[in-house]
Amino acid sequence: MRVIFLVVFIINLSFASLISSGYDTKDLKVLRSLDIDDSFLKERAFLSMKESFFKDNKRELFLKKLNDAYIFVPIIKDMIKEAKIPEAFLYLAMAESNFSIKAYSKKRASGLWQFMPKTAKSFGLKINSYVDERRDPIKSTKIAIKYLKYLHKMFDKWYLAAIAYNCGEGRLRKAIRLAKSTDLKVLLDSKKKYLPKESRLYIRKILSLAIMSNKTNFLLLDNLEHLLNRGSIYPISTVTLKGGVHLSDVASSMNISLREIRKLNKHLKNDFLPPYEKRYDIYIPYNRLALFKANFKERNVKFLTHIVKKGDSLYKIGKNYRVNYRLIKDMNKLKSNNLKLGRTLLIPIPKRVTKSRKKPVLDKNIYTIQSGDTLDRISKVFKISIKDLKRVNNLTSNIIKVGDKIVIPN
Repeated sequence: MRVIFLVVFIINLSFASLISSGYDTKDLKVLRSLDIDDSFLKERAFLSMKESFFKDNKRELFLKKLNDAYIFVPIIKDMIKEAKIPEAFLYLAMAESNFSIKAYSKKRASGLWQFMPKTAKSFGLKINSYVDERRDPIKSTKIAIKYLKYLHKMFDKWYLAAIAYNCGEGRLRKAIRLAKSTDLKVLLDSKKKYLPKESRLYIRKILSLAIMSNKTNFLLLDNLEHLLNRGSIYPISTVTLKGGVHLSDVASSMNISLREIRKLNKHLKNDFLPPYEKRYDIYIPYNRLALFKANFKERNVKFLTHIVKKGDSLYKIGKNYRVNYRLIKDMNKLKSNNLKLGRTLLIPIPKRVTKSRKKPVLDKNIYTIQSGDTLDRISKVFKISIKDLKRVNNLTSNIIKVGDKIVIPN
């Protein structure tokens, strides 16, 4: 009994020592959620970093980034909590990107969670001419959670999962092999340098940010109480629309600017949804949802046709129609930038661009009949009935001739 009492006494003494050093139960909870021993709170390098974060310039930056990300942080925080992974991983995102959706690194990592293209694609995020879902805060968070769980299953400790997220699975395995240990203090040894310097600082940074967020006094002093009192209703709503819809139509239905919709949908590379997708998610302000439902009407993206002539190049055609040439290449499934004379290209036209530099304003789409075309084929390509095609073009039969031009109604 004396031995048990002595052990309990020592544990309580250690706990009291940490509390008296300025830490509280919330801070200890952060460490334990990451499988880190309480004694790490006294680690010299960690203490130095944590103290630097509470200085005015770092504190102001922390508050600014937290406030700037207010639109998405409540959702991300709830997703992490629901997934039952450490809540401190919210600050892994802050350590990676400063909560910036459009963050991009020299190594080609992008988005809130700074995914590399290969990792993003392997976990199901799309990166193409129309979207980069690494910049979709909801989809990328789902994948970050999935990836962190995968790393935890591999290394069995949450702090190891966080380090592997930063330096890679192979690099962490090598560090563990050299150190002959998974102990955090051993792996972070600055003299042995088992891990890159960035990774040694990384876990300390996540802990510092998470502990800083527990301190409410400086939030109150800076009149940012609203960051402590987020309601259950999110500032944004998700709506699912058909491929090809213009963001300008979405914006006008809610009487807001196109710029505001773009800000919420950084994962879209154009002002229209991917044409090949049957349905696709975008984000709108929650307080405009009722207005959107009452006024929005889905319309197809507009296309023009362009017949390749001598001197044409994808870049030149794209510049002429004010469309990225990669979109034209992707839309027409071209394997190279080489163009064949006489080939007809489909050109996706953003709503705000209704004319090229050499052509008058076009209110309707004009299609030039190609060899092998039938009204049935054209109706399926442009998703318009044969009856409507014949009516708009005053056709009395289904016979069409190569080279004739017909109108494709909106």
